[in-house]
Amino acid sequence: MRRTTSIRAPLTGACGVLMALVVATSAASVGTTPAPAHAPAQGPALALEVRGAIGPATSEYIEHGLEAARQRGSPFVILEIDTPGGLLTSMREIISAILASPVPVVAYVAPPGARAASAGTYILYACHFAAMAPATNLGAATPVSIGGSEPAPPAENPRESPGENSAGNSAASSAGNPSGHPVKSGKKSAPAAAPAPAPGPPMSAEQRKILNDSIAYIRGLAELRGRNAAWAEQAVRGAASLTATQALQQHVIDFIAPDLPSLLTQLNGRETRIGNRTVRLDTRGVQVAWMKPDWRTRLLAVITNPEIAYGLLLIGIWGLIFEGYHPGGVLPGVVGVISLLIALFAFQLLPTNFAGLALLIIGAGMMAAEFFFPTYGSLGVGGLIAFIVGSLILFSGASGIHVALPLIGGLATVGGLVILGIVYLASRAHRSPVVTGTQAMLGAVVEAAEDFEVRGRVRYGGELWNASSAAPLKAGQAAHVMKVEGLTLWVEPLR
Repeated sequence: MRRTTSIRAPLTGACGVLMALVVATSAASVGTTPAPAHAPAQGPALALEVRGAIGPATSEYIEHGLEAARQRGSPFVILEIDTPGGLLTSMREIISAILASPVPVVAYVAPPGARAASAGTYILYACHFAAMAPATNLGAATPVSIGGSEPAPPAENPRESPGENSAGNSAASSAGNPSGHPVKSGKKSAPAAAPAPAPGPPMSAEQRKILNDSIAYIRGLAELRGRNAAWAEQAVRGAASLTATQALQQHVIDFIAPDLPSLLTQLNGRETRIGNRTVRLDTRGVQVAWMKPDWRTRLLAVITNPEIAYGLLLIGIWGLIFEGYHPGGVLPGVVGVISLLIALFAFQLLPTNFAGLALLIIGAGMMAAEFFFPTYGSLGVGGLIAFIVGSLILFSGASGIHVALPLIGGLATVGGLVILGIVYLASRAHRSPVVTGTQAMLGAVVEAAEDFEVRGRVRYGGELWNASSAAPLKAGQAAHVMKVEGLTLWVEPLR
């Protein structure tokens, strides 16, 4: 009994020590804040490119790219930007996809000489990280119409550029500067402000609404990512632009990277918030896989250009009209059907006003009808008015795209000249005497082929016709035609 007791005592003491260690470890783990999660590195980083004007094709390409990055387990996505801007609705779709992405997105304005203007600035502000290559620029984010039909809305109460007045905006930069480095401010360090631009014509209510909405939108993105909201507003209100160096000084971007290896090196260890978690990038040994736009995306980028879609619609309408009035031509009908279907597909992607589309089609049809049913300009003028109004309201006003006024004016001028020509030819034809048919026989001179008192035969145009006369006629006597009934001429002797 004594040996058994002596063996159990050490075992009981060892168990107590182990339990104490477990409890201490658990308590320590409960009181410790978890370290930021690293982005998973199951796959290579995915690189997408934004080239040229931003439209429905660009938004679809980026949405698919972000989804592919999620499925592949990419640690982050690089969005290489070189764009002059684009469609407002497409820009918002891209930003919504970026904000909803579980994968961090890095905006990289590259290569040298590239720009992230207008819609590109909004997209850069929406990304989790922002970088620029040397000799690049961004800004000029004032909403304007695509197509050149309207100028940019003038700024209200023009302010000094943030790059020129560092006293006001340096404070905003230092407030959101995560590096903690002091930013110099004050009148001594601020260069002389440029003279304020002369105020332009007053804005319409719609222009003010679009401008204020754009300002609030980009300020919200700036506050979300901790970037310079004051300069973002100035980029929209005053069309301000910055070089890469100025953008770094104004805390618009995170760093400058001359090439892709430098970008990956400077991204290493940076943190961002995605939802309710913090993600720290680990770019050591990460490979970059490019996802280039496929042929479908490139084709969509072409046909969704407002001017090209508008031209395809007109080609389709006139091709079908020509084929309808000249059956058997085949080629105009084939070209018309293909062009019309492509145009309608493009209008489905664009913010189309279908009342304008209907007016445009009806107007073109009425002008074509003037060729075959001369109404002395009634159909043609009505069709021309419908065509012009439909072209002007073809796209939604708030979308930022319009058909260019010079293009509409040129087509309307050609259509008006054609209608005037038709009216002139129709009027001249109406005044000219009839030279064919029974109407042309009225008043014509005929010669009696035989003697007759009431009924006989006369010679007209080298042919013998049955004739009726109220007065007797001698053979060879001349008479003129008073009426034509079927194949009988009512004649009267010449006095």
